[in-house]
Amino acid sequence: MKLRNFWSSDFPASVVVFLVALPLCLGIALASGAPLFSGLIAGIVGGVVVGGLSGSSVSVSGPAAGLTTIVAAAILDLGSFQAFLLSVVLAGLIQIGLGFAKAGSIGHFFPSSVIKGMLAAIGLILILKQIPHAIGYDEDFEGDESFFQADGKNTFTEILTAFDYISPGAIVISVTSLLILIVWNKNALLRFRFFRLVPAPLGAVAVGILLNILFNSFIPYLAIDAKHLVSVPALLGSSEAASFLVFPDFSLWANPKVYMAAITIAIVASLETLLSIEACDKMDPAHHITPLNAELKAQGVGNLVSGLLGGLPVTSVIVRSSANITAGARTKSSAISHGLIILVALLAVPGFLNLIPLSCLAAILLLLGYKLTKLSLYKEMYAKGYSQFFPFVATVMAILFTNLLQGVFLGIVVAVFFILKTNSQRAVIAVHSEDYYLIKFSKDVSFVHKASLRHELVKVPNDTRLLIDGTKSHFIDEDILETIEDFMETAKTKNIQVEVTGIKIKDKTI
Repeated sequence: MKLRNFWSSDFPASVVVFLVALPLCLGIALASGAPLFSGLIAGIVGGVVVGGLSGSSVSVSGPAAGLTTIVAAAILDLGSFQAFLLSVVLAGLIQIGLGFAKAGSIGHFFPSSVIKGMLAAIGLILILKQIPHAIGYDEDFEGDESFFQADGKNTFTEILTAFDYISPGAIVISVTSLLILIVWNKNALLRFRFFRLVPAPLGAVAVGILLNILFNSFIPYLAIDAKHLVSVPALLGSSEAASFLVFPDFSLWANPKVYMAAITIAIVASLETLLSIEACDKMDPAHHITPLNAELKAQGVGNLVSGLLGGLPVTSVIVRSSANITAGARTKSSAISHGLIILVALLAVPGFLNLIPLSCLAAILLLLGYKLTKLSLYKEMYAKGYSQFFPFVATVMAILFTNLLQGVFLGIVVAVFFILKTNSQRAVIAVHSEDYYLIKFSKDVSFVHKASLRHELVKVPNDTRLLIDGTKSHFIDEDILETIEDFMETAKTKNIQVEVTGIKIKDKTI
């Protein structure tokens, strides 16, 4: 029964993730200034090693776009890629240590509104970033998530520039691929066994390759140039394949720059992983809860192995994970299988991979982006009230105009503001009847409630009586006590009779 589930759910999903991961691994390596093969190694290790050790059923790990600037700067600063690989190995050891130190619990403090905002933002970014690739303009690397790009453009100006370099053949292939992806899973076609067994993205890729072959043979005007196709390093699987392998330079173990790079990689990779895992758990149809400390250990082992083999740093990656979930993955065998498919494809059919049009893969990512940022999600968050909607929108906009980590941080700041605002309003209750006023603490009060308390105290008129009731509070912060003491002094000049109960004022409980 489990084997049947693998072939019906996990294996088709692994094929989809492979098609998504392949250009991302290459693009991220290219943008990082690292050998292209290092991105592929990271993809294989992220799938096989991290996938095997991870406690998540649906998360997929690999090289992350959020680390490209860090990787590029580290390689330049350290002077060689071999020195950088030593930093990756050390980063893995640091992550293992963070796992044993139970640092993964940080992931439980990400607000739900921010996580959902992150998913919606990634969806928008996928759509916007893939439009140039869909029309045949590939100057920006696959997988870029930042608003400001290395080529001096930004997300929107890249789209405008792309329309000056339209490739008609790329448009035909991307539109055809989109139509195949949409129609493939319709009930009318699913009656046929072929459409149930073959994943829609694989069918779209096959048609895209066939179309470009036909264009080259019969309609040269529509033929796609080699620069708009997947470009896997040549000679893999031959006697010269060993020349692609690069290993860490352990002679640099005493270089302090190596350790600084390792710490930076470990922290950023861990944060991206925790964010991605939280998002995956929310999207997981089975609602599994991933043990975060164990996940940090798995990621640490993954980075240790990737660095030793000459690969880029790995993290749990939300784009690949989302593709995995939407493709129907049920267990982590999908993540493991996608890594094995990358390995087998590189060794067995590298030439075939180089026939895949990037516009065809762009169609897959465009549809994935739409699924992540559907209008229904915005309506759902709006219906939950401003305390959920504003942090959600703030996260979406912040990620869209900065990058993933900066955007999430800004989203958390907005979410914390609304949490504090809501919490401060509900902790202090004020009622009055004629000249008798009551201010009651409904729960523990701290400095965040000081503004709300002062607001209510200011409204108490002269020549009245006031009771401040703290019997429901187990904890009352010193800032609150000081505010009450200050008001009691001021009340004497306003003929306000103040009585407190359940509150310790100047070492005396009244």
